[in-house]
Amino acid sequence: MTRFAIIITTLGVTAIAATPANARKREITPYIEIGQVVAADLNTNDVLTYSTVAVGVDASISTRRVEAQISYRYERRIGYQDRIDDSDVHSGLARAAVRVVPGVSVEGGAIATRARSDVRGANPGVLVGNVANIAQVYSVYAGPTVGTHVGDLGISASYRYGYTKAEAVSSTGVGAGQPRLDAFDSSRSQVAQASLNLKSGTVLPVGVTVSGAWERDDATQLGQKYEGKYARADLLLPVGGSLAIVGGAGYENIQVTQRDALLGVGGQPVVDGNGRFQTDPASPARIAYSFDGIYYDAGVVWRPSKRTQFEARVGKRYGTTSFTGSFSYAPTQSVAIRIGVYDGIQTFGRQLQSGLANVGTSFNPGRPGGLGGEFNGCVFGAEGGAAGNCLNGALQSISTAAYRARGVDALISVSRGPLTFGAGAGYANREFQSANGAAGLTVSGITDESYYAQAFIARALDSSTSIDATAFANYYKSNLLNATDVYGVGATGTFSKRFGRIGTQASVGVYSFGQQGQETTLSVQALLGARYSF
Repeated sequence: MTRFAIIITTLGVTAIAATPANARKREITPYIEIGQVVAADLNTNDVLTYSTVAVGVDASISTRRVEAQISYRYERRIGYQDRIDDSDVHSGLARAAVRVVPGVSVEGGAIATRARSDVRGANPGVLVGNVANIAQVYSVYAGPTVGTHVGDLGISASYRYGYTKAEAVSSTGVGAGQPRLDAFDSSRSQVAQASLNLKSGTVLPVGVTVSGAWERDDATQLGQKYEGKYARADLLLPVGGSLAIVGGAGYENIQVTQRDALLGVGGQPVVDGNGRFQTDPASPARIAYSFDGIYYDAGVVWRPSKRTQFEARVGKRYGTTSFTGSFSYAPTQSVAIRIGVYDGIQTFGRQLQSGLANVGTSFNPGRPGGLGGEFNGCVFGAEGGAAGNCLNGALQSISTAAYRARGVDALISVSRGPLTFGAGAGYANREFQSANGAAGLTVSGITDESYYAQAFIARALDSSTSIDATAFANYYKSNLLNATDVYGVGATGTFSKRFGRIGTQASVGVYSFGQQGQETTLSVQALLGARYSF
């Protein structure tokens, strides 16, 4: 989609190009690239080959006022003899934070990637050739943040607006006899927050924070609307030089509504040309999820230095026990570790934008144009930055319904001289929320879960030669009717050599995925490419 290519490119490049030439760091590298790809299915001995033509840009900036990075690539795939479909692939990530004046900043992010459409379906890992169950996804958000002090009182507020779009897929690879799931189209989201804070030891021996927030997400599918209103107070009691006890309570009102699907012959949902459910115009807005009440939690905070932070909380939320926490450790500029535990009511667009915001403004782009580089898993931090973030929780499959998301992510990023290394792993669980008794397929109370791991290593052999390798594994389990477990494992390797402005690369990959009751698929891939950087 052209407008998303413009948004992703503009978000990073505008901030970068507008900075002075004497900035601490300012790099803009547009490029064009051609390549040849061969993919072989070792089960059937079927071999496909196609050519690629691509344009892209890698850019970054770091000054006292601006932190921004963009890695974007548009690729046209050209098949032969009608054995592979011609297609367009957008892959990119952009993050920017601009300090407008003291106390006022603007932050934004955008992503173009590909993700699994149906959690029960095919699980292609190296996305070359004709792949099933893979949808092109775009998401963007931006907004201002304000922070100031009035005496000892800290005041902060922020607003974010976001938009998410997913293209429909023609084939999911779901076995016959399983019910159809609706396909996400697009959503618009908003979040506004404000807080007042008194540090411990200023006015009171305890720190006090009072905060409030409003969230809204409007999805086009079945007129789904999410709205949440929150207010809470937190206390922080220091018990040592770096240790404190924290606790808080609040009130929240969350409601998710949706309308019924239009039913046709045999009581099956009527779908459009893209396979999406059509809304029954006579249907009222039904409540898919509702919570109105008090929630609370308590825990500990440990901050022995600016490089180490730990927080863990346990409490009662959404009517059950809830755990959240975080740990970050950056002993040097070249090493960063992060662990996060989360629990919340989510929609696809909101969770993807939240994950994007936690990537940070300095990240390792991997190798766009190789057999990976899709930004659909863990994104690792660059040297001097944070560890990064895993997007697998949102992108394990594209969900139309709202859900309660619980999980944990762990990452490590290392950049030391010619060596770059990153590893990430996690677990995600989604409990879907939809209107009971609504016409069409109901997923209320159904859960799915995924386990994932990813690692990469890259090393510069000299000033113009480098090698890198990536390995990954995924496992998906769904409680939907007749769904089977799905797994996939794979690895890729690349050798790169530069000759001035011309770069060359050779990549190989191997991938296997399977589903219970079906034959395991094993495939190998190879790529030869050349890039001219301006």
